[in-house]
Amino acid sequence: MMEIEWRDYAHHELDTTTLYSMLALRSQVFVVEQQCPYLDLDGLDLVGDNRHVLALHQQRVLACARILAPADAQSPVAIGRVVVSDEARGLRLGVALMQQALSSCEHHWPEHQQYLSAQAHLQGFYQQLGFTPYGDVYSEDGIPHISMQRGPSHA
Repeated sequence: MMEIEWRDYAHHELDTTTLYSMLALRSQVFVVEQQCPYLDLDGLDLVGDNRHVLALHQQRVLACARILAPADAQSPVAIGRVVVSDEARGLRLGVALMQQALSSCEHHWPEHQQYLSAQAHLQGFYQQLGFTPYGDVYSEDGIPHISMQRGPSHA
């Protein structure tokens, strides 16, 4: 069994090697494996209070998620770029990764809802973590997605 080290980094805490490994994993899965040519580097990885939750094995990123800080007191925290490497699939790292990301959200922004844009086929996975879908399925980069939310409501 792989020994996994969990890290929750503010973007400015990422060293060059870790950042490169994280971006390489995202590119491998989202662009190459899913055959979806899009610009993963959207300018949001290294700004503001945004964070990155990483699963590391021997200094290599096996899974990661990006957390975008809320824009204001009413905005949700956005979890995205959730990815597990092909070599680590089947180890339930996706569940553990999301639990780590949710813990980070609750620690840093306890009064905010969490939002994510889920690939539609993963809706059940996220529902098991307490997310509820809203709105209709839509296409994002040619892949069906659905908006989902979780957490405290300011309604």
